[in-house]
Amino acid sequence: MGDAPGTFLVVDDDCAVGKTLVVLLAQAGHDAVHVTTGRQAIEALERQPFDVVLTYLQMPIMDGLMLLREVSLKWPGLPVVLLTAHGSVAVAVEAIKAGATDFIVKPFDKAELLFVMSKALLSSVGRNEAAAPHSSLGRNAAELLGGSPSMRQVLSLLRKAASGSATVLVRGETGTGKELVVRALHEASARSSAPLITVHCGALPDALLESELFGYEKGAFTGASTRKLGRFELAHKGTLFFDEIGDISPAVQVKLLRVLQERTFERVGGTQPIRVDVRFVAATHRNLELMVAHGAFREDLFYRLNVLPIWVPPLRDRPGDVRRLATYFCNEFGRTNGRARIAFEESAFGVLEAHPWPGNVRQLQSLVERLVVFANGEAIASSDVQRELGAAPRYALSSPIELAERSVELDLDPGQNIALDLEAGRRTAEREVISRALERTSNNRTQAARLLGVSRRTLYNKLRDHDLD
Repeated sequence: MGDAPGTFLVVDDDCAVGKTLVVLLAQAGHDAVHVTTGRQAIEALERQPFDVVLTYLQMPIMDGLMLLREVSLKWPGLPVVLLTAHGSVAVAVEAIKAGATDFIVKPFDKAELLFVMSKALLSSVGRNEAAAPHSSLGRNAAELLGGSPSMRQVLSLLRKAASGSATVLVRGETGTGKELVVRALHEASARSSAPLITVHCGALPDALLESELFGYEKGAFTGASTRKLGRFELAHKGTLFFDEIGDISPAVQVKLLRVLQERTFERVGGTQPIRVDVRFVAATHRNLELMVAHGAFREDLFYRLNVLPIWVPPLRDRPGDVRRLATYFCNEFGRTNGRARIAFEESAFGVLEAHPWPGNVRQLQSLVERLVVFANGEAIASSDVQRELGAAPRYALSSPIELAERSVELDLDPGQNIALDLEAGRRTAEREVISRALERTSNNRTQAARLLGVSRRTLYNKLRDHDLD
């Protein structure tokens, strides 16, 4: 189930089944907490972060569907896997259309369980590392996006795009809120009553990504004990969103191009063509034109995706949105951390608005959460903001492709020694920030991950990379 551990919340009123699931997950090297009711699950989620929720569908008082709706509202994007009995598969499929990540049928096979939970954990990584930070903003996407003139222009384009069914490519820097733009597009379209299905392309390796997109037939591979519907089928009559489309491999690009052209596909291990009515939306922070020039992205696929391009401006270009977003985050994190009365002093807004925000809204969101948690009183002062900005992790180039993009912008040779020096400096700064986060949380890795604004899985990988584990 991956190289790094995850944290799972198991919800089942059958204590024997719950304990069995906890043991199986622990044997795979993961942390798991078992609760017996949906209400206990909500309380557990409010106390600590989890990577995946695994819940039984048929429970008294608050069943799996009710819990799914509650989780989707309070923790949008958190993967929820349903455990269901034979005879309820149709209900489980409908639940996936409502936002569940996957389902497992009782009695479950150990290999299938670990396979499905592995996919869900990778989806959680995508949610924390690739998904837009606005995912915790809930609904009302248009209202939250539309403060500044530049974002009102984005909304104007969204309204025009929503009236049709052409493919939309949402572009912008990491952390600008591309996923929220996609959600606003879907909600304003004629497909809003059908599901919006998200595929986190950067979080899944080719083998899992293919089964996620196309589904698979029973016996297609080890662990495939039942037929599973893919994201294309689940998004029928709705919208299919490819988050970080620039991260897919050339092999998957070829298969995706065929579906975009023909609107038909075959399940993994199947031979029967399946036709779907789906609107395709993609998002990326990559320079796709540069990737096409370097042969890393198919030119024909790029033109298929880039029918209606929408660019989301970085936060530094819309400082008027900083106050509104900071206030919103403060209210949300104050509520979830038991500090409902906490608020910013007026002077603090001046510091926030003057900051360049290289990490965009994601950086602002993480900063406000730290300020809410560490503030001594009910007022967040400018000195508090300055202190946390000084302690925040630096946002640096994270891949060779991004380095190549920046090198082109600066008219530099990507092979020059400056790239090596930059990488050495990035690693030194990253190690120092991680060490400081561990010190401030008394080596509590869950809290340290929250402070750094990354998932536990990412933190464990970084600890291993820097010999800190």
